Amino acid sequence: MQRTSIIFILLLIVTHLQINAQQKQTGHYAAVNGLKMYYEIHGSGAPLVLLHGGGSTIKSNYGAILPELAKTHQVIAIELQAHGHTADIDRPLSFEQDADDVAALLGQLHIAKASFMGFSNGGTTALQIAIRHPELVNKLVLASALFRRDGTPPGFFDGFKNTTLDNMPPQLKEAYLEANPDPKGLEAMFHRDVARMENFKDISTEDIKSIQAPALVINGYAEPILPEHALLLARTLPHAQLAILPGGHGDYIGEICAPDKQSKIPLLVTTMITAFLKE
Repeated sequence: MQRTSIIFILLLIVTHLQINAQQKQTGHYAAVNGLKMYYEIHGSGAPLVLLHGGGSTIKSNYGAILPELAKTHQVIAIELQAHGHTADIDRPLSFEQDADDVAALLGQLHIAKASFMGFSNGGTTALQIAIRHPELVNKLVLASALFRRDGTPPGFFDGFKNTTLDNMPPQLKEAYLEANPDPKGLEAMFHRDVARMENFKDISTEDIKSIQAPALVINGYAEPILPEHALLLARTLPHAQLAILPGGHGDYIGEICAPDKQSKIPLLVTTMITAFLKE
């Protein structure tokens, strides 16, 4: 009995080490425009780049749907400047810079063309990629993407003036510290994201109309990005489709703050995204 128990324990340890090794193998770093940028690659097939929102990580935004997307695509999930595993550096933070960083990473990975899915701020970054690097873009999935300040409820931007780290959802704090256990890094990310939103500038109608890639615009019905704004984005893009889903910001992809952890809507949305990318 004792020998059997020892063998069982050893098997558990080996399994644990193998699982940890597999998890570590999915994560990589690349030197990109002065950043030590973290990215993960999952699955195989046509490339699909995932871009997280403000205050977020790959896991906190996409943990619920990434495994499904990786069944049909080579998913390249990125953590942008100051977020998650990617440390901040001494330079301005902007959607344009994030777009250029993503383009540079894809160049290093020898990926000439990909589809992009961006959630929230990641959706704005995806728009900037399509504007600044159109040759890279196959298709766009724009989830709760903001391109104009009036796409939010009255007073939305005023809320950033007096906000503090205490106002940040605890789930997002925990997700950051899981990726990077550095409270100073968490605080730096928070202030970076607040400053970027305070200084948010509209993307011009002309720039949006210049995007020729097919796009799927997704939005929650009850969230800070107004459904009317999602409709306007879909109408302004030359080749877009629109889906408005029940719930709040990111609920439809099972984002970490979503209240209903048993919701089937993320599976529906993943199926919809996969079908759109196959067309």
